[in-house]
Amino acid sequence: MAENQYQLLKQKRFFPFFITQALGAFNDNVYKNSLVTLFTYTAVSSAQNEGFLVNLAAIIFILPFFLFSATSGQFAEKYSKAKSIRNIKLLEIGIMLLACVGFYLQSVNFLLFVLFLMGLQSTLFGPIKYSIMPQYLKEKELVGANGLVEMSTFLAILLGLILGIALTNLEPYGRIAICSVVVLISLVGYWSSRQIPVLPAVEPTLKINWNPITETAKTFKYVKSNRTVMLSVLGISWFWFFGATILAQLPTFSKSTLGGDEYVYMLLMAAFSVGIGLGSLLCEKMSGRKVEIGLVPFGAIGMTLFSIDIYFTNHTTDALPILSATEFLQHWNNWHVLIDATLIGVFGGFFIVPLYALIQQRCPKNHVSRVIAGNNILNALFMVLSGITALILLSLNFSIPEIILITGILNAVVSIYIFTVVPEFLMRFLVWILINLLYRIRLTGLNKIPDEGAAVIVCNHVSFMDALIIAGCCRRPVRFVMDHRIFKTPILSFIFKTAKAIPIAPAKENPELMNKAFDQVAEYLEEGELVCIFPEGKITSTGEINTFKAGIEKIIARTPVPVIPMALSGLWGSFFSRKDGPAMGTIPKRFWSKIAVTIGQVVPSSEVSAAHLQQQVSQLRGERP
Repeated sequence: MAENQYQLLKQKRFFPFFITQALGAFNDNVYKNSLVTLFTYTAVSSAQNEGFLVNLAAIIFILPFFLFSATSGQFAEKYSKAKSIRNIKLLEIGIMLLACVGFYLQSVNFLLFVLFLMGLQSTLFGPIKYSIMPQYLKEKELVGANGLVEMSTFLAILLGLILGIALTNLEPYGRIAICSVVVLISLVGYWSSRQIPVLPAVEPTLKINWNPITETAKTFKYVKSNRTVMLSVLGISWFWFFGATILAQLPTFSKSTLGGDEYVYMLLMAAFSVGIGLGSLLCEKMSGRKVEIGLVPFGAIGMTLFSIDIYFTNHTTDALPILSATEFLQHWNNWHVLIDATLIGVFGGFFIVPLYALIQQRCPKNHVSRVIAGNNILNALFMVLSGITALILLSLNFSIPEIILITGILNAVVSIYIFTVVPEFLMRFLVWILINLLYRIRLTGLNKIPDEGAAVIVCNHVSFMDALIIAGCCRRPVRFVMDHRIFKTPILSFIFKTAKAIPIAPAKENPELMNKAFDQVAEYLEEGELVCIFPEGKITSTGEINTFKAGIEKIIARTPVPVIPMALSGLWGSFFSRKDGPAMGTIPKRFWSKIAVTIGQVVPSSEVSAAHLQQQVSQLRGERP
């Protein structure tokens, strides 16, 4: 297994695919940006027509995703993905030859038809692009791999923009140069696709349903059956509504608001693309190589703040395109716009990468392609709606800056709604923020926690933050058993309730609550969940481990499952511990403290005893309380 995402670039099971998909995205963007440049700076003179053609092109490219994704998802399951990619790249070569005909004829309508065919080719590739990774990679590599793919996609947007503009301006040979380059890129892409290792199809007996309507309905029925996947699909689709709306406005925004030539548009796209790439690459490090949905609200907040800020930085509507890139960069206000665009991209990466990885993680391998196809259908619908919304707003005389402002406000409204309906996202965000703000965690033995199946984690109890730290470190959801008074702690109670923690009380205090807690633990374990208990029954007031109580033996006797010992160290003396009196009773004296989470060897259910587990946890903790 690769130690980090960059190691994947040295491995044949990922690198040829990575190059192939990057070249495909690059070719799409060379062609699309050549058209956009022609529409914006060469083919037309009316600002209103420019906006219309640019948004129309966006709709035409995305329309095939809406029409043909259900069928392409089935192809991706039924046939070998590597062989399918090669056939798709051959199709790309043919489409690029047609593009040459369109440029020769100088026909806008024919070039838009070729753009539709490019959308069709991308539709066929889309389900394979995201479903091939779970087939070739391990689960722990998915976040990093998705980060690399998203980075390369937006780097392709940037390089395609630069090359598309540069080739268009090579008059009188611009169209010849465009044709030569797009055909060459498609040929190299086909060559790289030949290097992808061939694996068997995941569902070779699948019978193709050629009716896109019924197959689409069937796909969404399956997606809806998995709530987590459905929410991820909705989140990704909203991201593409937001992104498509913003990106479609940038050419005219660069010209009529910023007063720049096509190279200013290039700078703005560069800032956005570099931001997306940086945010995507940072996801693996920020999530600890696990699928961390807490990054999604973080991303949504940044996307909203910085898209709104762009409006207030500059909302001119009638500037003349007279500034070169060098002149544009001489004004701080323009740097402010570029910083906003970059940060929109960074936070967009935080938003999108965990959602794609979550779909790949939670779907069976023989259904990922069809789920991604369903995702692409919904993405396409949202992107078409994005183009239609922009066209309607333009027809109502809203300016380009106002459309960007409205999009930012809509993102805030949609995000608040999603995180209200699905509090798990907000809960994971709060956990992620708290533990990353307060602690630097040294994690040892995470691989000891099984990726699936029931187990009980036992851990020493040092502070009110223990459960949050453990939840933030584990790749799987953890159901905590905790003292009912800790469960009711202000602010933290929202997190505990959302995480489906189990409040418990001593038998002398509330026997009914105690029995209910044991019943809930048994229920979770029977469902294959991961449960964590603190066998001491209370937070230490001395820094030493209190005697483990026999509750763990009762749990295992009722539901025999493996037990995983875990130790926390470095938390004693923190704001949330009981050193020198009640916890949280003074002003915090330290932030970003070094702490350790150490996980030991799994103890079989037949060897479980409270005394033995206490000894294991004590050894793992060592001398540092």
